Amino acid sequence: MVQSVYIHIPFCQQICHYCDFTKFFYNEKLADEYVEALKNEINVNVSGKNNKVKTIFIGGGTPTALTFKQLRSILETIMDKFDIENCDEYTIEANPGDFDTDKIKLLKSYGINRISLGVQVFDDKMLEEIGRLHKVKDVYTTINHLQQYGLSNISIDLIYALPNQTVENFKQTLDEAIQFDLPHYSTYALQIEPKTVFYNKFKKGKLHRPPQEDEVEMYELLRNTMRKNGIEQYEISNFAKPGYESKHNLTYWNNDYYYGFGAGAHGYLPGKRTGNIRPLPAYVKQAMEDGKPILTTDQISLKENIEEELFLGLRKLSGINRNNFEHKFGFKFDSLYSESISCLVQKGWLINDTEAIHLSDQGILFGNEVFEQFLLDDKDLNHLR
Repeated sequence: MVQSVYIHIPFCQQICHYCDFTKFFYNEKLADEYVEALKNEINVNVSGKNNKVKTIFIGGGTPTALTFKQLRSILETIMDKFDIENCDEYTIEANPGDFDTDKIKLLKSYGINRISLGVQVFDDKMLEEIGRLHKVKDVYTTINHLQQYGLSNISIDLIYALPNQTVENFKQTLDEAIQFDLPHYSTYALQIEPKTVFYNKFKKGKLHRPPQEDEVEMYELLRNTMRKNGIEQYEISNFAKPGYESKHNLTYWNNDYYYGFGAGAHGYLPGKRTGNIRPLPAYVKQAMEDGKPILTTDQISLKENIEEELFLGLRKLSGINRNNFEHKFGFKFDSLYSESISCLVQKGWLINDTEAIHLSDQGILFGNEVFEQFLLDDKDLNHLR
């Protein structure tokens, strides 16, 4: 069963300097065409009405950059195709300052029950330096308006290890973020991605990132601050009050199936992963022609499926459950990984208990090195065939 739906809205009023997602400056005519193409893609690929899914996530870009009319048109299609009333979690991404009262009422009337706000940092100067349009005051105004209208399940995104950011700067951001007492926080170290403003600056030697030891200190500060305030870490970069973990993101980390609609969106269906066309004119043309704007389809072998199960599952602090793995694949993961597990336990990076394997506190800092230990050769699977 397909558990979740991801819908991509690629428009932004301004392009952030670190962002490598599929995104374009907002243009009303192009956005009108995109909305119609997106609706056609959904209608072609999802038969019938009121299909049951656990989560829906509208991401971007900036979905709330769309006009009231454009947003309503997409929400109507989603409501027609999916059983919104029994959907556990229905999230939309937004930027502080994007909401007026009418848009908030619109989102709530179509069943959206969770808002993910791209705050990034509580510092006006730093916000400007990373290409954000909003100010710190907009965060306060937006959260207040959302809560007034009953949209209290709010998550905010933060980024650390930003250019010229000190540990003390990040502490100030964390302290301010915690004061909102929100149910969920996603906090990521800055990644320098190709085809971004920051990447070009980095190549020219003009991007001054904090030293690695400061980045590690920021992460430790993050974990300790959240813990002290009753916000539990449940994934490498995500923290929540009990019961408010992101159900949609858990679809990814549990390696479950999901639809991906929109330019550049990725989907995961039984046996295959798909990636959509990214350029807008090409996406719109293909989506309107046949509703199949797919650029790539990768067949997932047993080897790849097992590796993905480990890489994604170990991002969760609960780790890989033994029974769940055996139920999914028909054999115990110890039969493949006993040597790797033993080595990582000896290093102090992995905890191996009766129910699951999961990263230790130290192992979280060496996640990539841990994941490498779970790569397979084809011969590793020979005795299981």
